[in-house]
Amino acid sequence: MIAILLDGIVQGLQLSLLAVGITLIYGLGGVLNLAHGKFAVFGGVCAALLLAQGANAVLASLGGIVAAGAFGLLVDRSLLIPAYRYRGEERLLLGLILTLGLSFIIDGYLNYQFPHFSLTLQLPLQSLDIAGIPMRTASLMTSAIAILAFLALFVFLRWTLLGKAIRSIIENEVGAELCGIDPARTRSLIVGLAAMMAGLAGVAQGLFSSLGTEMGPEFTILGLLVAVVGGVRSINGTLAAGVLLGIVNAFASYYIGAYLAFIILLSAAMVTILVRPRGLLAGWT
Repeated sequence: MIAILLDGIVQGLQLSLLAVGITLIYGLGGVLNLAHGKFAVFGGVCAALLLAQGANAVLASLGGIVAAGAFGLLVDRSLLIPAYRYRGEERLLLGLILTLGLSFIIDGYLNYQFPHFSLTLQLPLQSLDIAGIPMRTASLMTSAIAILAFLALFVFLRWTLLGKAIRSIIENEVGAELCGIDPARTRSLIVGLAAMMAGLAGVAQGLFSSLGTEMGPEFTILGLLVAVVGGVRSINGTLAAGVLLGIVNAFASYYIGAYLAFIILLSAAMVTILVRPRGLLAGWT
């Protein structure tokens, strides 16, 4: 029972790491990125290519994360520019169409170019005993990566001048612009940061189990579920919802199977939309 709970927490932290990018891009840019899972896969593919060239695991992972961030910046400064010319529902709908098309393109290219791709990172020590409970070192490492990433993000948004500017745009884009903050530059920075978080989630998946090119749509759907349940403008909600849904998924998968577990996650998102349309922690951004 405790082992399943711990495994669910690990899964939840990884889901939160994946979903926070969706929260950041939507909260700041008003675009719901349906290609977000592809950023994670792209980062993992780049890390695997660097490993194949002889780079060590740490440098390859960092290279994959940076490559995912650079790809996110490229998408922001090219594909999403037409969407940013609009506000409100027009921006949201156009962003959905553009990122959905991008998702299909990336998916087709990666599956064609790397049909047998798989990223798997191995640690020297396979498991540890913590209070008599055997834990995989990969699970502990994945959890540590996610926790450190969220701590760094919270410190950045709360205590730095740029982070406060980002929060002001999330609260009121027009008001922030009137105060002299450039939404376009800030938005580009946050899209790059969100893509790097996705790349980090992809590398963490390769550490936790394995990462394949076909996992992009699954990552996007799971990220959207977590973002919806936590509140698409709430980073705290994303973290809480990720851990909660990870625990639910772990217990449901163990007792009734992975397929029904996914249905339960969809049902949780549906109930959240009906009861709290803005998410569990929408008021706590």
